[in-house]
Formats: sequence, C-alpha cells, structure tokens
Amino acid sequence: MPKAYYITTPIYYVNSVPHIGTSLTTVVADICARYRKMRGEDVWFLTGTDENGTRILEAAQGAGEPPQAFVDRISGEFVKAFDALNVGYDVFYRTTSEQHVKAAQALFDLLRKNGHIYEGKYEGWYDVSSETFYKEADLIDGKSPDGNEVRWVSEDNWFFRLSAFEKPLLEHIRKNPGFLLPESRKNEVVAFIGQGLRDMCVTRTNPGWGIPVPGDDSRVIYVWFEALMNYLTATGWPEPGWEKAWPADVHWMGKEIFTRFHATLWPAMLMGAGLPLPKTVIAHGWFVFGDQKMSKSRGNVIAPTELAEEMRSKTGCLPEAAIDAVRYSLAALLPYEGDSNFNRDEVDKRYNADLANDLGNALNRSLSMAHKFVGGTIPAAEPEPEAVSAVCEAKSSYESLMQEFRIDAACQKAIDVARFLNKYVDSRAPWAMAKSGDPALGSVIRSMLVCLRAAEGMVRPFLPWTADAIARQLGLSPLADWSQVGDPESVPPGTRLGDPQPIFPRIEAEKPQDGGKRETVQTQPMKGEATQAGPPSAGLISIDEFSKVQLRVARILEAEPVEGADKLLKLQVKIGGDTRQLVAGIRQDYDPAELIGRQIVVVANLQPAVVRGVESQGMLLAAVDDGGSAILLQPEKEVPEGAKVR
Repeated sequence: MPKAYYITTPIYYVNSVPHIGTSLTTVVADICARYRKMRGEDVWFLTGTDENGTRILEAAQGAGEPPQAFVDRISGEFVKAFDALNVGYDVFYRTTSEQHVKAAQALFDLLRKNGHIYEGKYEGWYDVSSETFYKEADLIDGKSPDGNEVRWVSEDNWFFRLSAFEKPLLEHIRKNPGFLLPESRKNEVVAFIGQGLRDMCVTRTNPGWGIPVPGDDSRVIYVWFEALMNYLTATGWPEPGWEKAWPADVHWMGKEIFTRFHATLWPAMLMGAGLPLPKTVIAHGWFVFGDQKMSKSRGNVIAPTELAEEMRSKTGCLPEAAIDAVRYSLAALLPYEGDSNFNRDEVDKRYNADLANDLGNALNRSLSMAHKFVGGTIPAAEPEPEAVSAVCEAKSSYESLMQEFRIDAACQKAIDVARFLNKYVDSRAPWAMAKSGDPALGSVIRSMLVCLRAAEGMVRPFLPWTADAIARQLGLSPLADWSQVGDPESVPPGTRLGDPQPIFPRIEAEKPQDGGKRETVQTQPMKGEATQAGPPSAGLISIDEFSKVQLRVARILEAEPVEGADKLLKLQVKIGGDTRQLVAGIRQDYDPAELIGRQIVVVANLQPAVVRGVESQGMLLAAVDDGGSAILLQPEKEVPEGAKVR
C-alpha cells in the first residue's frame, strides 16, 4: 500500500475563536498540500481542535455552558474560519472524538507496559493558562515564563520517563538534518535537551473533563500528553491501515509549542512506543504588533474573515478575491526564522504591489493586447526562448523553495513570473510591433500567454480562486498538473480567450485631510542661474512662478475608459512611492492596453479636479500634432518613477 504524504497543523486549543495567528499555520499547511496534490501525490492533510484540559473546563464554566456544548461551539468556529479561507483539509480532527479517546488510552497503556510510564507523587507549580508544569527555577517573579499565574499542585500521578530519551533524541537529530526546521530552532532544541531532561508528570486528578487514565478513572491524561497523540490516533492507529499515513511527512506549528513539546516530548513518546518519528517538524515565528505577540489574552488579534471583509470594502473586489488576498498576505509575510509585524498597512502594501500591480497588471494588459493585436485567439507561433527560460528558472527555484518549506519565498517566485511578464511586454512593445507589421508579434503574444498560464499554475496553491479566474479568462481549464507549468502546450493555439476582467482593484490612498491640497515644494534658482532682469513681459512668467510647477516622471499602471466620455481615459499612475489617478483626453489617440507600463511626464502638484464625475489628481503632458492628435511626452530611457523633470 503506497504511503500518503501526510501534513498536519497543530490542533488548536478551543478556549477562544480563531484569529490570524492560528490561520497562518493552517493556510501555510494548505499551500503545501495543494502544491503536493498538483504534483500528483496522494496527500492527507489534517487539522483540528484540542478540546480537553483544565483551561477548557474553566472557560466553559466562565461562559456558563456545559464543557461539551462549549467545545462543540468553538470547534465549529474553527471549521467556519478555515472553510472561509478555502482551506482544503482532508480531516478535521477533534480530541473529544471516540476514536481519539480510545487510541490515546491505548498509546498511554503501551508506554506504561514498555516501562516508560510509572507512578509517583508530583509537587510543583502549574500554569493553567498554558496547561504547563514548571519548576521553581523556571518562575519569574512568581509567575510562569509567559507571565501567567501559577498554582501549587501536590498529587499522586503517573510520570513519563522523558529523561531516558536524551541521548536517543540527540542522536536522531544529528543523523537527520531535515528533522527539525529551521536551523536556528533546531539549535535551540539541541541546547534544551543538552541541559538535561527530567521525567514529566503526565496525569492530573480528574476534574470531570478529559480522557481518563486506562484502569484509573480518578485521573485524566495530561492534556499536552494526549493532545500530541492526535497526529497518530487520527490515522486509525492501532487499527490496521494506519501505516498508509504514518509517519507524518511534516508537522507545521508556531515556535511556542516547538522546543518542549513537538521537538522533544512527542518524538520521545514515539520512541517509547517503538513507532516511527515524523520526517520533518517545522516551526515558524510569530506575527507581532510592535514587540508583542498576537494572542487572544492580549486582545490584539485580527479575525481572518474580518480582514477579508475590510479588504473587500476598500477595493470593491469579489469576496473570493478578498479571501485569496488574505491567504497571500499570510504566506508572503510568513515569519520563517524570526517574527514579523503583521498589520493592515503591510497587508495593503502586499496587495497593491504584488496582486494589483504585478499579477493583475500582467493579466489585464496581456489579454487586452491579445484581443487588440491577434483577434483574441491564442496564436499558432512558438514562444520566444527568453520567456520560456524565465518561466523554467522561476519554476525550478519555486520547487526548491517548496521542498525547503520556504513558503514566503516561493510565493514571491510565483509573482516573479508576472513581474517578468510586465518587463517583457515593456521591452518587446507589442503595440509598436503591431503598427510596424513585425512578423514576430504572434510569438511575443504567445510568450505572454505562456507566462500568464505559468503564473496561474504557480499561484494556485496560494490563490486557488484567483488561479481559476485566470484560467477562465484564458479560456482554458484550470492548470492542475504541475508538470504542465511552463509547457507551451498548456496554451494551445486557436483557443479563444476570454475578456480581461480585473481581479484585484487597487487600494487607493486616503485623501488628505486638508480637502485634497498637496504640499507644494518650491525651489530656488541654483547659484549662477539666471534671474529675472526686469518687469515680466506680456505672456511670460518668472522663474519663481515656473519653479512652483512640479514635473515628475510617472509610470502608467492601469488605463480604462471613463464611462460616458468618448475622449477620456482614467489612468492609475505611480509617482515615486505615491499612486495617483489622472483623467486625460487621449482616448481617441491611445488604446488603454498600449499605455500600461509606459513612462510619462506629469504635473504632480496640480490642484485635484473632478472631470465627468471622476477625480483627477494631476495632469499628463502631451504635444499636439497638426491634426490635433495627442502625442505623449516620455523619457528617452527608463528613469525612476518620481524623478524630477527640470
């Protein structure tokens, strides 16, 4: 029986509803699962909820609910949140399930029979908030290392002989370099084990909630001990067939539960039971606000569905696109080694730069030009080697990064294909080729569509709905086979293309509070420059007057007709770090698709005006020929956006 590729998230504690921090791990695991499925692998993806323990009982009592009703309700919130984020898990596992209770008791009994669990008396400090035992030396100012209140506990309990596994754990880590990731956290684990492991109390007096110790209903299995078992018990162990999934190929989690539990206790438990260890255990960092970890107790959490709704209200995008944007922000901002600041400004920047500007721009302009220049049908021409090579290089890097679980870097490689496509369009200038009748136009358009199709495949694990939308606009079935990414045959000639439809409208900057006025920077003549010699002549202006006009180089990001106006185009232009909206009367002289990516010269400090109901935040410069047609002014060569024109 061939083994499945088994991916897990931690099972989430149901003391409160899910947030962006818990969604991060789940979305990242989902991205891995979707990628593996595209490669044709049999994938089994598990997530779920941890529903036992004193903390859960107290939370239920605080909510005035029976514990089972409480965990049913909160677990349901996790299901809703993950479903809303388009997480394609194969099983949502709960530790109150009959399957888990029976299998956890069986594993406890096996460890006891193997001599690794023994009876003893526990006296020490217990942090109910984290369900963790601490030594006196671990406390800081009388509290746990997390700053939580602790209780003194004195009970007859069962202990796991963790101290016996110091050398076997270190030896396994040494022989398996990919077992613990990233490297910095592996080093922390080695140092932790090297300080010496002590036997661990693994039961508590039964408070009326939890999994009873087999043969002793007066005590329940310590929640951290039985919760770790879920990865194994969910496979059906010890019943036949569990080997199809076990050992897990990758356990994904946050760093706070890595060193003591998943990288030390859990593999020791498996060793004690004579079972294979997971192949990779990987822990990412935290999302933080300033220097504080995002957590429910601090009240600084963001709900993923709330963030998606905000994105939708700011952009007007479809709900599915907003969800994809949240998924993308989680992946792109993934704190792999250290921690990263996750806030709405960072999310908006990623949305505008990567999704609206790079991917959205590449999609809209490529399809627009294909309709304009080759009749909206994929041409029967070989793509240019430059484009095929760029896609293959990005794909190869993407594969290596996914193998290393560098999800954040892999998503950038996917967007790199769109970035290349935008630059390729600028350099090959299909509009100029069409005007001159260049026979290579068909190859260039096919190259553009091959890049777009490859981008669809590479963003699919991150942006599943968006990838389907791109495929529809290409007139093709979704690219679900990884081997076809970058293959020109995935873009068959003769296919009728769909109409371009923007997926990610830009997030516009909020208008200034002074009614729209922008600061005017006045410049003085440089030393040695001419100054006005006398009164101005009729029709002339002084150098001081001219210096008030700020001329800047801008790049056109988007162009579309103004509804109900035959001569007007609405442009989104980038001027340095600023994005502006301009209205220009050039519709009869320029097709919108020809303008995207072009650099122009604009008056950057013009008072905003409303033209046909659309605000214009500047003015572009154009010459007028003898026939009255506009001819845009543009730099002779590429210069940085925002460069001054003197």
